[in-house]
Amino acid sequence: MFKKWFGKKEKRTHEDVVAPLTGTIKPLEEVPDPVFAQKMMGDGIAIEPTGGEVVAPVDGEVVQVFPTKHAVGLRSEAGVELLIHVGLETVSMNGEGFTAHVKAGDRVKKGQRLLTVDFGLVQQKAKSTITPIIVTNGDVVASLEKTSETTAVKGETVLFRIETKA
Repeated sequence: MFKKWFGKKEKRTHEDVVAPLTGTIKPLEEVPDPVFAQKMMGDGIAIEPTGGEVVAPVDGEVVQVFPTKHAVGLRSEAGVELLIHVGLETVSMNGEGFTAHVKAGDRVKKGQRLLTVDFGLVQQKAKSTITPIIVTNGDVVASLEKTSETTAVKGETVLFRIETKA
């Protein structure tokens, strides 16, 4: 009887976030920057890239492409907000070595090219090429299950499976 009135179950949505880059998967705690390593911006994973193309890890919308093109913010169909931050201290490169292929407001499909990056130049001019992929709105996440894989293939390898709250 009470179930009829009070027993509504939360509807949850599952979402797979695929690798936006090809490379070696690293725990976020190994990123040599305390803002990422201590999860101040949110939880996630990092990739030490071996290729120069960054692709969409989810179907969704581009929320922001930073003016320096070193980072992209996305919102998935399920409402998960992701930040792909290419390299460390790359903002100081002022866009040199980065080409954006999308802009804020664009709809993207998983695997669609977002950025092209000259990682040789990033190695010369920035602190690191390691690229954190962060869930920035953790309040919508019921659970986040990270991969145990150590190698990522862009657009294919599932980095984490997210279950969102209703």
